[in-house]
Amino acid sequence: MNQDLTIGKPEKVLWKFCLPLFGSIIFQQLYNIADSLVAGKFIGENALAAVGNSYEITLIFIAFAFGCNMGCSVIVSQLFGAKDYSRLKSAVYTSCLFAAFLCLLLMLVGILGCSSLLQLIHTPEALLADSKLYLDIYIWGLPFVFFYNIATGIFSALGDSKTPFYFLAISSTSNIAVDILFVKAFEMGVSGVAWATFLCQGISCVLAVLAIGKRLKKIPVQEKPLLFDSELLKRIMVIAIPSILQQSFISIGNILIQSVINGFGASVMAGYSAAVKLNNMVTTSFTTLGNGISNFAAQNLGAHQYGRIKDGFHAGIKMVWLLCVPFLVLYIFFSKYLLLLFMEEGSVAALMTGRQFLWILAPFYFIISAKLVADGILRGISAMRQFMVATFIDLFLRVVFAFILSDWTQSALGIWFAWPIGWTVSMIVSLFLYKSEYKKIKN
Repeated sequence: MNQDLTIGKPEKVLWKFCLPLFGSIIFQQLYNIADSLVAGKFIGENALAAVGNSYEITLIFIAFAFGCNMGCSVIVSQLFGAKDYSRLKSAVYTSCLFAAFLCLLLMLVGILGCSSLLQLIHTPEALLADSKLYLDIYIWGLPFVFFYNIATGIFSALGDSKTPFYFLAISSTSNIAVDILFVKAFEMGVSGVAWATFLCQGISCVLAVLAIGKRLKKIPVQEKPLLFDSELLKRIMVIAIPSILQQSFISIGNILIQSVINGFGASVMAGYSAAVKLNNMVTTSFTTLGNGISNFAAQNLGAHQYGRIKDGFHAGIKMVWLLCVPFLVLYIFFSKYLLLLFMEEGSVAALMTGRQFLWILAPFYFIISAKLVADGILRGISAMRQFMVATFIDLFLRVVFAFILSDWTQSALGIWFAWPIGWTVSMIVSLFLYKSEYKKIKN
């Protein structure tokens, strides 16, 4: 069901709209968590390290799909808020053509270059074959990743956050069962983990695309929409390219950090692999809520309801901070038990690595969540230059301090402190830029 985000009490509207988005990303993260969980429990520590090592590279591909999602979503939101339904459909068609072209290019790059990337990040020889196998299968599933992201972006733009949630709830829980079936019953090893993800992502993509096609048919138009609109493509790319660069450079930064971590051996790699999945569940959840706030801001910008944008910011801060509390409690007091889902009790070094990582980062979730709410507003009002500045400051500081502190402490422990430094400085910058840009559009 489509929802107009320009009417109703902003706090109530945002909770109603964003909570299904939050649920969706939790289920989305279950894909990656299931892969690591099954690899660590049923194959071994090296398999867990190999899947985690490959995961950092898959995030580059996901970054491009995410950029297409945001470019389509923000522009469609603005057109939906302005009730320009003919151009809304043109924006959808144009986004799909752009995504298909980009996906094809990335598949070619991935097929030809993944081995070089794995070697570039100093993947240990014992993990190289499994890492490459996982990546090769993942790359063939990229069309599912891209078009699922486009479909969910359109749903969000139309104010419907529940339908994607239902798709993900079914497919991600199925992924866990298929993971176990392929690995435990069919003894397919790491390839079983990858094929399970491929299959379940494919099913959710097909269902989402069919559903969005049916939804769009119900939206009335007075003139036939264009299949390709170059002016709309420019507007989409203004949002998409910075979003792609943001996520890509974050992924490249994570790969550089992964190369430092890899120098400390398989146990540290395995502990980080498990802990970073738990951390990513939180940060990706906040990013997704920030995306929801982008849709809220974009619809209200299109409808010229500028006061609601500020109200949405304050409601968003309250929402993410409430969600920080249970994550903080879980990761501080129950990190051992959460990490043991991925590894055996005997993996002492890996377990301690994971616990230290979560203990250091969890208190700073209040900081990064506030930054991502401000970033969501900036993206929703198309202030992409400011959005990029705040993102790159975070990335630059995290990468630089990971290298400096790991060398200074001569341990992986120093790397973990790079996250709070980057998050804190970039949060201050994001809040400053949000306030400056809001004053401009209000006046």
